[in-house]
Amino acid sequence: MKPKKIPLRMCLGCNEMKPKQELLRVVKSPENEVSLDLIGKKNGRGAYICHSTECLERAVKSKRLERTFQTAIPNEVYESLKKELDSLG
Repeated sequence: MKPKKIPLRMCLGCNEMKPKQELLRVVKSPENEVSLDLIGKKNGRGAYICHSTECLERAVKSKRLERTFQTAIPNEVYESLKKELDSLG
């Protein structure tokens, strides 16, 4: 039997490749709403970050989320993402 392939994704904060299950998915819906996808099934463009606020802050500072989603993201969205991340950990 072949070993099961583990899907890897890159964190936008630290640029490390990690198993998909260890990362949080941030999704931009077709209505241009950016939110955390806790179940990994929401429709839209996805990007991944670690479960740390440091990685989220790095991604915000370098505007990686904005480049990935090709849209401007207001500060309120970043604040709500940080609150959701804090409530998880």
